[in-house]
Amino acid sequence: MDFLQRTLDGLLEAGPYALVGLGLTLGFGLLHRVNLAYGASAMLGAYAGSWLHVRLDWPVWAVLPCVVLATALAGLYVQWLCFPDTDRATGSVQRASSVVSGADSREVVALASSFAVWMQLEQLCVNLLPRHLNPFPDIASTHEWSLGPLGLRPDRLVMCIAAAGLVMWVARWIHTNRTGLALRAAADHPLAAHLSGLRVPQLQRWGFVLASGLSGVAACAVLALEGQVTPMFGMWMLMKGLAAAMIGGLGNLRGLLWSAALLGVAEAHAQALFGPLGRDAATWGLLLLALLLRSARKTSWAPAGGLHA
Repeated sequence: MDFLQRTLDGLLEAGPYALVGLGLTLGFGLLHRVNLAYGASAMLGAYAGSWLHVRLDWPVWAVLPCVVLATALAGLYVQWLCFPDTDRATGSVQRASSVVSGADSREVVALASSFAVWMQLEQLCVNLLPRHLNPFPDIASTHEWSLGPLGLRPDRLVMCIAAAGLVMWVARWIHTNRTGLALRAAADHPLAAHLSGLRVPQLQRWGFVLASGLSGVAACAVLALEGQVTPMFGMWMLMKGLAAAMIGGLGNLRGLLWSAALLGVAEAHAQALFGPLGRDAATWGLLLLALLLRSARKTSWAPAGGLHA
């Protein structure tokens, strides 16, 4: 029964991991670049929410939208500073002639600058709230359902269902909505999108802001169950999101669901066998395995077709 309980707990952890990986997957599908400031943007929004909760005593229903808004604004700042004019169709940014480590130099510069902004935003958060543990509006349930010998927390179940629903909705929106189709066109075929009259840089910019807003939603969902935020939250968001997105395939929205479930179950069993360090080891092990498999197949990080469901 312990095995079944750990498996159930791991499956319920798939909800937070899917939410965290959703914004990173969407952002990579649109820009074909990894934003290292992804977690720091969510952390800034979370710290802003904690500040409003602690200093102004704002209720949870007022704090959560502010967290999403602050994260989206932080994402807009990151996009403006690190990923400007990413329109590959019009060539608004000239490619450098030199190649660094087999990559376009502007891609290396964007990656490095997003790391610098990560440090900047993280320091801003620490200056805003210097304490290590900062309260966050808590909506976690104190009850536990019993399914025979198994225990089930209803708040975790609701989050898991909501996360799966949001991922599926975003995947459907990308395929059926006019704006979603325009974003796909800008990601998959930027030259054709430009010739069709679409404003590719603007679409990529607002798609980046959308991805950042989704990371704010993920931060709200995770922290509302934990009831606190620490300076390590930004790193946690980036690492868990990168692992979930990479295992499922960067840019693959539906693959994010099974990869989040796999990650949660593997971590739960690894922690039971090897303690807290085993949980992190399982995350890095799965991430390394995903990278090795992709390298063996001689594929790039971006799946064929860029952003897809």
